[in-house]
Amino acid sequence: MGNEQMAGSFSGELPPEVVIITGMSGAGRSTAARALEDLDWFVVDNLPPGLLPTMIDLAGRTQGAVPRVAAVVDVRSMAFTEDLLSTVEELRRRGITARVVFLEAADEELVRRFESVRRPHPLQADNRLTDGIARERETLRAIRGEADLVIDTSQLNIHQLKAKVIGFFGAAEETKLRANVVSFGFKHGLPVDADLVLDCRFLPNPHWVPELRPMSGRDAPVREYVLAQNGAKEMLDSYVEVLRLIIDGYRREGKHYMTLAVGCTGGRHRSVAMAERFGERLREQGLDVNVAHRDVGRE
Repeated sequence: MGNEQMAGSFSGELPPEVVIITGMSGAGRSTAARALEDLDWFVVDNLPPGLLPTMIDLAGRTQGAVPRVAAVVDVRSMAFTEDLLSTVEELRRRGITARVVFLEAADEELVRRFESVRRPHPLQADNRLTDGIARERETLRAIRGEADLVIDTSQLNIHQLKAKVIGFFGAAEETKLRANVVSFGFKHGLPVDADLVLDCRFLPNPHWVPELRPMSGRDAPVREYVLAQNGAKEMLDSYVEVLRLIIDGYRREGKHYMTLAVGCTGGRHRSVAMAERFGERLREQGLDVNVAHRDVGRE
């Protein structure tokens, strides 16, 4: 369906809220869709992008009986990237709340998942599995850049991914900006779904304090040690001010989610303590905040 066929206005008087679930094959699109179904969203799987306006028009005619629609869009759809991006732009111009959720995972994790179910990648053809993954990642590059929410599922099981989706979409107050604060260790790699990254490695490391080493930043002695260091409070205060400006901009742009990644060397002490404190400060600004610690427990 071309743009000229979408030129007319939607006939429904009560257009639904729309979420488009897309991303890498094997990254958990079906799990995310089931999570939204559990929240009473109307979910359509493998919908060609050109049919989105028609589906939303039909949902609007129900006069509120279908207030939320989620569409899972597969890379195999014809002219995927161009059609999906133009459709999303058209919906937003017409005042339809259309948010894009992009699911991804590290290449090695995707390989492991495909091999565990003994299935070929949809873009693999006669080539290697890694070739199919690389081709898909390149095909989806543009839509990933336009996504409202990127979720890295590399270290999430099915239940954790489902809980994450419910956490983002299950709150009653839909207009509130939600912040995800995640601590991590630089030696384990950057969180690929981070909007903002903060480095705490300039603070003294509790790892070198024998009585603190076995603990984590969730324990009071470690947290007190980290927050008492020179520069810790100043960093918190200064960055919270920067975040206030960013949050105001996100709200003006209609962004609903923000992921702040706070890192130290191993992701056990400094980043955890600082992430907990950032979570508290952001809640004071009226945000819905989820704090997670990616690398606690990893050596």
